[in-house]
Amino acid sequence: MDALPAVLDFIRELIVPLLVFGALFVYSIIRGQRALTSIILSLYISLLVSLEFPYYELLYQKLTFASKEGINMVMFAIFTALGTILFEKILSRLLDETAFEGIWKKLVLAILGTTLLMAYSYHVLPVTQFIDPGAQIAQVFAPQSYFFWWLMLPLLGLFFVF
Repeated sequence: MDALPAVLDFIRELIVPLLVFGALFVYSIIRGQRALTSIILSLYISLLVSLEFPYYELLYQKLTFASKEGINMVMFAIFTALGTILFEKILSRLLDETAFEGIWKKLVLAILGTTLLMAYSYHVLPVTQFIDPGAQIAQVFAPQSYFFWWLMLPLLGLFFVF
């Protein structure tokens, strides 16, 4: 029974990435590889657009009831949603499949999306101010020197998946 607390601590450390992975994986089963690929690609576009968005100060002044971090996250979500819609229109319909067809690709895409979102939560979005993913996860995703590689991994993964 001494192992139980260690297992629970390990699960507690991994709960945030597991929830993100689970949500992306279920989304890919419901909507398909094309939809998840669209999200991954739109996250890259959203990063660029949100970093250069010139109206944050105006939003901070007008939306005094909301925190700056909350506004940043909502705007990033809006940019991601718009990018996802755009990429779903652009990407080939040949990527459509049944729910469990291409399950391994969906699994890999969910892992790639999870790594990208976790890296963003430490370097781009103020998610870690609201949710603490854990010290062990922070050691993997928080160092600035790793951010470039976390950005590259999903791109390389997409290259090999397709």
